[in-house]
Amino acid sequence: MPAAPELVHSRLARWATERGAHPAIRSEAGELSFAELAQQVAAHAATLQASGAPATVLQDAELPLAQRLVSFMATIASGRCAAVSDSAWPPTVQQAVRDRLPDTPHDGRDPSPESPFYTGFTSGSTGLPKGFRRHHRSWTESFEVCLRTFGAPAAGRILAPGRDSHSLFLFGMLLGLWTGGGVVVQEQFSASAALAILRSGETPCLVAVPSQLLLMLEWAQHRNLAPVAGVQLILISGARWPRGHTPALQALFPEASIIEFYGASETSFIAWTESHADLPDNLVGKPFDTVELDIRGATADSPDGLIYVRSPMLFMDYVAAGTDHTAALRDGDWVCVRDLGHLDPQGRLRVVGRESRMLVTLAKKLFPEELETVLEAHPAIARASVHGLADAQRGVQVVAIVQWAEPRGDAQHPDLHALQAWCRARLEPFKIPRRLWTPAQWAFTASGKTDHMALARLLPSGAHTPDTSPCLTTVS
Repeated sequence: MPAAPELVHSRLARWATERGAHPAIRSEAGELSFAELAQQVAAHAATLQASGAPATVLQDAELPLAQRLVSFMATIASGRCAAVSDSAWPPTVQQAVRDRLPDTPHDGRDPSPESPFYTGFTSGSTGLPKGFRRHHRSWTESFEVCLRTFGAPAAGRILAPGRDSHSLFLFGMLLGLWTGGGVVVQEQFSASAALAILRSGETPCLVAVPSQLLLMLEWAQHRNLAPVAGVQLILISGARWPRGHTPALQALFPEASIIEFYGASETSFIAWTESHADLPDNLVGKPFDTVELDIRGATADSPDGLIYVRSPMLFMDYVAAGTDHTAALRDGDWVCVRDLGHLDPQGRLRVVGRESRMLVTLAKKLFPEELETVLEAHPAIARASVHGLADAQRGVQVVAIVQWAEPRGDAQHPDLHALQAWCRARLEPFKIPRRLWTPAQWAFTASGKTDHMALARLLPSGAHTPDTSPCLTTVS
């Protein structure tokens, strides 16, 4: 008899039998063993069947995280697609997302590897979350690639201290359930609690975004914490990791391989590299072994082109994407999320930035991500967001929005001239910011990334000029 096809949930019954007492999900609220998880999933799946739930089921974001994972696994075990909402969405957005989901009845058939199991959401240019669908095979392939590339630590218990609405953390959670290692989650991220969990030695793998790691480093440094043993693998994604902090992170977790990986909600894994402080800022590493890359539109004068990806890990389609110009491009088996870059002579991918964020100043292309990386390497800057204001002479005038790091001792924040000197030593002249602005409060997306669009709307210029803007400094 041929083996049953691998589905995202299909190993749960095996672990319930072989590792029934082993913790599957642990959170502040308690613990579920694999046997308990399997029982709850079966019961909830039966309820969905009996109620005639539609083919796509919007998950209840108000449930505790462990119960949301039960609901997710039950939804897909029933052959349906789980749409994962976010409790941070305002009611109007929740309703708009609900209205845009398909209400197709479930056809009663068992799922196959190509059946949709997950609808996630990523921000679009209009601010309304954009739904994307994944089929089972795209994630089971991602699980296998992860284990093949990173080895045994990726098969152990995973700390995934983020929201399930962020596909990076949901992936980490489901990987722990797939391998039988189990997962530890947090209802709300706490650097101190995360460090305590890691120090227990029970979670050899940590999946995190840069902002979480920086908070953990800050907490550890302020309290002179001893190095944490037992952490063997740190997987970083979701945003650019400031590599100047890699030595400190390695000192805190001396046994860990620190891995940065580049991907997208639509593509899963694309490329990866071990993190080192001396790596070029735009280098994201070598492609995973099932990933093919094609750089399109590059010229001799402009070697960076659109990065197209082909792999078994790609998404299916968007849900009611409309005319969103930030949506991915498709060409047969190839997908492009509109990132621009090139392959270097060693076959490593270098990503210069997102097409939609590119600025043209003095008739030259400027990718904000490059300047943001340089600014965030300054010890006084915690975060940076780069934008352009209309300028008749230059095309756009480059504006740096920054959030200051916590000052040490009597140190004062640098002024615009000092930051320009810092940038001038590292970048071409046309990339130097002409204006500096420090907002009263930094803007984040629901997944914890810098919300560049929200910050752009707050810039004190034109129609968005506030009554007073003492933080805006200009040099002509």
